[in-house]
Amino acid sequence: MIQTNRFDLTPREEIDAMSTVNKAGLEDVVVSTSDICFIDGREGRLIYRGYDVDDLAAQSTFEEVVYLLWYGALPTKKEYDAFYKTLSATATRKLPPKLVALLRGLPKKTTPMEVLRTGVSALSAFDPDDPDNSREAEIRKAMRLTAQMPTLVAAWERIRRGKAPIAPNPKLNLAANFLYMMSGKKPTELAAKTFDVALILHADHEFNASTFAARVTAATLSDMYSAITSAIGALKGPLHGGANEQVMIMVDKIKDPAKAEAWIRKAIADKARIMGFGHRVYRVEDPRAKHLRRLAAELGRQAGDESKVKILNTVARVMTEEKHIYPNVDLYSGAGYAAMGIPTDQFTPIFAMSRVAGWAAHVLEQHGNNRLIRPRAEYTGATRATYVPISQR
Repeated sequence: MIQTNRFDLTPREEIDAMSTVNKAGLEDVVVSTSDICFIDGREGRLIYRGYDVDDLAAQSTFEEVVYLLWYGALPTKKEYDAFYKTLSATATRKLPPKLVALLRGLPKKTTPMEVLRTGVSALSAFDPDDPDNSREAEIRKAMRLTAQMPTLVAAWERIRRGKAPIAPNPKLNLAANFLYMMSGKKPTELAAKTFDVALILHADHEFNASTFAARVTAATLSDMYSAITSAIGALKGPLHGGANEQVMIMVDKIKDPAKAEAWIRKAIADKARIMGFGHRVYRVEDPRAKHLRRLAAELGRQAGDESKVKILNTVARVMTEEKHIYPNVDLYSGAGYAAMGIPTDQFTPIFAMSRVAGWAAHVLEQHGNNRLIRPRAEYTGATRATYVPISQR
């Protein structure tokens, strides 16, 4: 095959050449290499650094998964203890007082994702490593972000309800500590375990929209905070992180499990968009969905309210029968969070609290072998417009 230098082509020839490979939304376009995460869409497998997420959900902890994503291998006991100690320390988790003051000054109607985006960006001003993009400094920044984002999310939940933020508890792991900071009560063992598994399942997912946004920002040699802020902005959209919120809005509309089948069949007939189903990569059920379905059901039984999971099970059955599409991670995650008493508009910030581990891993990988990400567009506009002076228009 003869390779043609694009600089030898006319603008129109270059556009025509590019159009042969144009794919809307970059679907199935490979833009880089990575050894962080692999999705087998046909078999329904999700792999972090070689480890199946099923095994990690069953045997690991979120803190260990964070270490795996950042360092490329599971830690030894000594490495894990040191890593856990730093990540859970009060000094790592607490927010700067001036940032808390900033939160208190925000309008109470500000959404949690807007607060998270603003808060993460502001945290860079308090980080002594902020101007340093070395791997060692970026790891320290990633550690602070992973520890402080739960504190930030929980603090805003308390502040907007007229309550004082609760200081982090260094004796609790990240999952249990977040639930404690939200409610002021230590969570049940089931709630803490469920939340920890949810964090593991959301920790990374290859080049999704928010991760790609983080890598694009990092590729300009910008810093960790800028990259994570970009990712949060992408995650805020309802076609990405906001989908689990839309699922719970649907559940609230249905209300009664006995009405779920009629409701979803009418929605299908009306060609309504149903969130929580289908995926750009998976051709079978999202492997994360089965874990969240089981855990949400267990939490519902413990709370004495299984209606939400029953509604979702009916919706899933009908969607699979009628549309041949399967549940993704967003279908059941919200039901579990709701059973823990977490407000619906906090679901996406929780997604970010987990995914920051993966975002940081991708920023580290991007900076480790950087090349500016600069794709081209297939231009469809005019190329020979004649300028007319404003006095003659």
